[in-house]
Amino acid sequence: MTPALPSPRAAKLDGIPRNPAMTATNLKQQAHELIDRLPDGATWDDVVYEMAVRRSIERGLADADAGRLTDLKDVRREFGLSE
Repeated sequence: MTPALPSPRAAKLDGIPRNPAMTATNLKQQAHELIDRLPDGATWDDVVYEMAVRRSIERGLADADAGRLTDLKDVRREFGLSE
């Protein structure tokens, strides 16, 4: 099961293979694609933010693929939140 990506920013990953082999060429190509999708007035902060978001999403997807998930009911119970 593939988890849904809730953020509109996550949609920017559409069309990019999930968990690709990270060769230097592949990484550079992905960085170029990410930067090409930024608006013309983007700042360095925008570039760094988008790359950090991308990295976080990829790590989360890798964790999900590896089964490193915590059920929502368990999280709610741990923090004393109602289900």
